[in-house]
Order: sequence, then structure tokens, then C-alpha cells
Amino acid sequence: MRENFDRGSGAIRFAEARRRHGLWAWVVLFLFTGLFASAGPATASSSVIARCELEGVVDAGSGAYLADCVKRAEGQGAQALLVRLDTPGGSLEATRTIVRAFLGSRVPVLVWVGPSGAHAGSAGVFIALASNVSAMAPGTNIGAAHPVGAMGEDVEQDGGEQLARKIENDTVAFAEGIARQRGRNAEWAAAAVRDSASVPADRAVELRVVELVAPTEDAFLSAVEGRRVEVAGGETVTLATRYAQVVSMEPGLSQRVVHALAQPSIVYLLFLVAALGLVVELSHPGAVAPGLVGVVALVLALVASATLPVRSGALVLMLVGVGLIIAELFVTSGLLGASGVGLLILGGVFLVDRFEPGWFVEPSFRLSWGVMLPTAFVLAGAAAFVAYRSAQTRRLPQLGGDAGLVGEAGTALGPVTPSGGEVFVHGERWRAVSFTPIHEGARVVVRAVEGLTLTVAEAMP
Repeated sequence: MRENFDRGSGAIRFAEARRRHGLWAWVVLFLFTGLFASAGPATASSSVIARCELEGVVDAGSGAYLADCVKRAEGQGAQALLVRLDTPGGSLEATRTIVRAFLGSRVPVLVWVGPSGAHAGSAGVFIALASNVSAMAPGTNIGAAHPVGAMGEDVEQDGGEQLARKIENDTVAFAEGIARQRGRNAEWAAAAVRDSASVPADRAVELRVVELVAPTEDAFLSAVEGRRVEVAGGETVTLATRYAQVVSMEPGLSQRVVHALAQPSIVYLLFLVAALGLVVELSHPGAVAPGLVGVVALVLALVASATLPVRSGALVLMLVGVGLIIAELFVTSGLLGASGVGLLILGGVFLVDRFEPGWFVEPSFRLSWGVMLPTAFVLAGAAAFVAYRSAQTRRLPQLGGDAGLVGEAGTALGPVTPSGGEVFVHGERWRAVSFTPIHEGARVVVRAVEGLTLTVAEAMP
């Protein structure tokens, strides 16, 4: 009853204040109400999520980029680092760089494999395992981390039992160590390496490979709201991600260039352009432009090949193939051009060495037929067209020089006899001889040229 009395007294006092102070009471009440109403969302939205992407091959460029993202997120005091992942794998050394950065990060690392259709293949498995929280979009998969040879054969068959066992055991230990540190399924991590195990998103959650299935990044951030994770140094952090502001971090120019060049098709095309440019420059000295283009393409091709497991023998095959196609322009036999096309295709097939111990990529990582075949046949077709036009030109009668005077018509400037005379042909005065006498002013036709003397005959009327 006392409580009811107090409430009633408060209402009376509030009504009395409203009556006395009028409009000012309502203004103050409105301001305080707006302040308290907006305090919750404003506080929640003050946190920042740093965001970066890894799409394509894991190489020196992308490895440096992700490691730099971790440092920048720590420096900015971000609530977490969100990484969108879609990769077939890549350099094992670059993967170790990323894993070290993730495991040593003082901010939580969140990895989302997406969008639908993406995959975390081979080296991508280790990156996803190294995160604090991982999620996958529906229609994605993770796994297939067993090393294979250049044409898809088993490592043991291609490199020997001892080397295969050494590489496999080292990689299994790497995967299991990451999984145990993050509290994930170490047995599956080992199976992904030994047996090329690969699972879709929902199965990955069941096996404790990842924590969530999230169709979008926003759904992922909302789902991990309030989750407690342990970062480097043993500190436990509670995620506040639902209302956080997401800030994207772009790679540097050098990181972007290295990552863009780390594609088998780019290496293939750059070496072809380099070979063509240098051959044209050597065959036409002083042209400058083809040589300059060739040198630039060669430098870029060498940079790109240094970031990929490229076979030097395959590059030699490609260069010989280009040389044979160029030789076809001068021989026009057809055999050299066909051999050149074959060598270009063969070099493309063996270009990527996926068995190289420093790399860890799935079988799909290779130079596609969609790049090799059109490029080889377009180059061969261009060479064949040039050779055909050259052959046509060689069959045409010569129109310049001494031989070009044969068949030309002119006028006798005086009597022309076997002993000599003068004619006017092709706008010039020439000494001429004739087997039959020709009178002055007659029309003549050149039959032969010997030095500076023309052999002519009288033109038929």
C-alpha cells in the first residue's frame, strides 16, 4: 500500500511540475528518452570488423596480404578479422605464413568459405582450421589435401616411397597440430591429407571441422555474436559482431601484382608473348617495339613462374614450339607448324608441377584446355595465313629492279640495231640493242636486261 501511495504521490508531483513548467518539462523528457533509446545500438555499432579476401591461389602475394591484414586489424583495435576464403590451394610456405599469423593473432580470426560454389581445397584446409571460428556457405566444400603428381598420379608412384612418406607425414602433423590447438577434429584433418577427404558444409559441421553453416557474411557475424574465443596469449574475448561496422582491407600494389600473376594461364601467355616478341625483333632488327614487349613479357613471366611450381622443361618445349611456328613462315611445309602446335600443347600440359614439395594444391590446379588449345591454334593459324600470303607474293611477277623491266613498253629515241641505240623506257633513257633494226620513234618492248643494256624488240601494232 505504501508503494501505491508513493507511486500516486510521484504522479501528482509530475503533474504539478508539468503544470508549473509547461513546455520545458516535455522538452527535457523527450531529450532523455531519445538518449536512453539510442544508447544500446550506438554502443554496439562502435566496434569494427576488419575484412579481407583470399580468392585463388595461395601464393607469396596473398600470404603477405593476409599476414598484413592480421597486423592491421591488431593495430586498429578491431573486434575481429573476417576472411572470405575460396582457394584450390597453393604454396605451402605461404600457407605456413598465414597459419602463423592466424595462430599468433591478438584479435579473433573468423573464416567464411563462400559464396555458394566456393571451396577451401588443399592449402585452404589449413587456413580454415587455423581460424578461431569458421563457417561455410551452403554448396561449398572443404578438403582434398593429399599431394598428387603432375598428371594426377599418386606421390609414391611419382617421387618414390620415402619422399612420399616424408611429405605426407609432415603435412599430416601440420594439419593435426592446427586442429588440436583450435579444438577441431584432428582425425578428419589427417584424413584430408592421407585420403583426400572432402566434405560439404553441413557434414563439416557434424565432423567439427567448422562451427557453422552461414549463407552470407552478415549471417555469420550475427551467428557468432556473444561467442567466447581464446586468442594469442591465452586471453578470452567475447565477440560483439552483430552491429559492428565491417571495414575492408585492400592488398598493396606488389601483393596484388604477385597474386594476379600466380596463374598458370598467365605464365603460359606471357612466355608465348615474350618468345614471339623476341623472335620478331631478332628477325627485324631495329623494330624496337616487338623487342621491348618481349623483354617486359619475359620479366613478368619469370616473376610469375617464381610464384608457381613451373617445370623448366615445359617452358623449353613451349619456346621450341614457338620457334617451329616462326620457321614455318619461311619454309611453308606445314610440318614445322604442326610440330610447333604440338609442342605448345605438350608444354602447357606439363607446365604446372603439382608434386613440387613446396606446393600443396588439388588436382584441378593446372593449365586449362580452354586456354591451351585456342592459343596454340590461333597462333598456328596466324602463322599459316602469313605463310600462305608469302607464297602468293613469291609467285607474282617481279615489278621492281632489273627484272621488273622485262615486258615494259617504250619508244626508240633513234635507230636501234644489233650494234646499239637508245630507248625511253619506264621514264628513263636506256642503251638498247635489237636483233632486227628498229627505226626512230617506233614502239618497243623490253625482252631482256643485261647490266645497263636492254634487249628490245619492236612492238606489234
